[in-house]
Amino acid sequence: MELIELNKLMMQSSERIRKATTEIYKMAREKANTEYEYRKALSVEITKLRAEGLPVSLVADMARGNVAELKLKRDLADGMYKSATESLRALQSELSGLQTVARYQSEV
Repeated sequence: MELIELNKLMMQSSERIRKATTEIYKMAREKANTEYEYRKALSVEITKLRAEGLPVSLVADMARGNVAELKLKRDLADGMYKSATESLRALQSELSGLQTVARYQSEV
């Protein structure tokens, strides 16, 4: 692999890492917002069910069931965030490998 091509690949990897970092920040915000919305809706639902006189042993399960869509959104946001961070780690490993190859070639 030529040094010029190797440098080009390293620059591309660096750019992809920069973009991924920006996206991960957005995903972290989305993850936090969906968690906030879920917990807020869950507490409102629990309060409503208690006020309606539902037996205490059933309140938590019924409330979670009633806000299940928000929990799904929360879980999906969490999964996307974790997936993005794993992709970032892979990009960082790729860049590290390219840097190792470049170092080795410059020594030879």
